[in-house]
Amino acid sequence: MLTFIVAGCTLSPQPCGALWWSDERLLVVSDLHLEKGSSFASRGQMLPPYDTRATLGRIARLMDRLKPRTVVSLGDSFHDRRARVRMAEDDVALVRRLTGQCDWIWIEGNHDPAPPDDLGGRMADKLVFGPLTFRHEPTPGPVSGEVAGHLHPCARVVGRTGTVRARCFAMDETRIVMPAYGALTGGLNVLDAAFGSLFPDGLLVGALGRDDVYAAAMQQLAPDAVSAAG
Repeated sequence: MLTFIVAGCTLSPQPCGALWWSDERLLVVSDLHLEKGSSFASRGQMLPPYDTRATLGRIARLMDRLKPRTVVSLGDSFHDRRARVRMAEDDVALVRRLTGQCDWIWIEGNHDPAPPDDLGGRMADKLVFGPLTFRHEPTPGPVSGEVAGHLHPCARVVGRTGTVRARCFAMDETRIVMPAYGALTGGLNVLDAAFGSLFPDGLLVGALGRDDVYAAAMQQLAPDAVSAAG
């Protein structure tokens, strides 16, 4: 099982895209974007309407297995400010059940600067927990012990048998940028300039597989293909 060491803390990436800090029984998820499907549908672009249920179901199964004391949702938990209005009552009940099982912290994101206040949990602009700081957007420049989201990192990994594109963790010994957890979220290639400024000396990728997280070094990474028209 792959582990990350950041600011002296041992963190375990999960194949679903969550991060587990076993010593503190703290679970981190990022960029759930609940109700993204219904947001697109309201503008005439029909996506499957089950993203919220699928995302929450994966969190529920993970919590049942790990029994976290604290859960941190790193911002953009809701796709827009009216996401709560569109949520099915069964999904509302599930969120309330999950937030009632632990100390649940909603970190404010750019999509949800004011997360709903009737779903349980507590809100914060960031969380400082021991040597780690949990926030939505990565801080420009050097940091020590930052866990952030926002950029939805993905990697195109070149191997002996071909190339695979997958959501991933992007990290070095000072920070981690989390993959988006939401069922309908896309991703930005870690070779994009947005990551270069955060990891000037290079980064390590933890690519999500079906049953595990796989390490990939910089020399294994490739940019996304660009069409002739692009």
